[in-house]
Amino acid sequence: MTVSDQTWMAIALDEAEKGRGLVEPNPVVGAVIVKDGREVGRGHHARFGGPHAEVAALAVAGQEARGATLFVTLEPCCHHGKTPPCTDAILEAGIAKVVVSARDPFPRVNGGGLDRLRAAGVTVELGLLGDRAARQNAPFFKRVYTGHPYVIAKWAMTLDGKVAAATGDSRWISGEASRAEVHRVRGRMDAILVGIGTALADDPQLTVRPPGPRTPLRVILDGEARIPVESRLVSTSRSVPVLVAVTGRAAADRCRALTDAGCEVLSLPSESSRIPVVPLLSKLGERGMTNILVEGGGRILGAFLDAGQIDEVDAFLAPMLEGGDHASTAIRGRGVLRMPDSTRLEGVSYSQVGPDLRVRGWLDQPWRARLKDLVQSPGDDRS
Repeated sequence: MTVSDQTWMAIALDEAEKGRGLVEPNPVVGAVIVKDGREVGRGHHARFGGPHAEVAALAVAGQEARGATLFVTLEPCCHHGKTPPCTDAILEAGIAKVVVSARDPFPRVNGGGLDRLRAAGVTVELGLLGDRAARQNAPFFKRVYTGHPYVIAKWAMTLDGKVAAATGDSRWISGEASRAEVHRVRGRMDAILVGIGTALADDPQLTVRPPGPRTPLRVILDGEARIPVESRLVSTSRSVPVLVAVTGRAAADRCRALTDAGCEVLSLPSESSRIPVVPLLSKLGERGMTNILVEGGGRILGAFLDAGQIDEVDAFLAPMLEGGDHASTAIRGRGVLRMPDSTRLEGVSYSQVGPDLRVRGWLDQPWRARLKDLVQSPGDDRS
């Protein structure tokens, strides 16, 4: 691989991001076609069910694609789905070489696309900027491997770790720019999830303003169906969907009132009024959900952490000090007794958003161990 190869693949990875929020549950994919050192075509998967990135790039390149190199962020498909196989289009166009960042673990592909191209005499290289590609499509890969959506835990807190005053007041900890960024993120999610404590204390809308590529399902964890039908969430449920997750402790008349108001009620088995995290994620995964944003409060975030079900953290730290013994903290739950037992983030990044500091990082979940296989050819023993 050359430096220029890395540059072209970086362009393809950036191109892929244009499909974020538009193509799920499919992965985001970008492609660049290069001939004699110059770009002749570029494209990305722009909408679910629409042309794949390779086909979009080939349409731009036209006859220039013959003998060229295709840089693509994910293995080309080799099966008939909503669109014909990309491998057929690549071969018909006369592409001479295909450089792929990561293999597609989807069972109907899973190396078959690479094998099809090699069998037809196309030079194939795998793994260029593979770590970045694996991170880019981590939500898709997790859903393929586990059946669960990718969970992003989000919160805003003061510099001394408080997410609300002792009275419950939390408006506003983060600045205007941070709140705008949260709306941008929401608009690329399949669901936004909060607990009943947050729903009662804040009466939030959990909508996307201005609207983004997606309209996320608003999910309330409410074991006893306590949310009032007059709340902003329930009263807007016919225009923006709401799912209320309850347990057997929820009264039938309360559930019926929520259903009559336009909400969907999902009952999950539980020995208490607490919503079981893993069965909930299984139900959301069955709906084809790829990304969910868990916005709290502390008990809910603690429950997800205790269950080992947080994949990524997106936290905003405001330059404010609150103090006090009884103010809420971001994550509750069991906690740890020794600092070495704390959960550490990987791949941490920092950025300033207005006056706030944004900290992002991912957790080393068991399913991530399989990602290295996606950027290695069979028999490659790199560790």
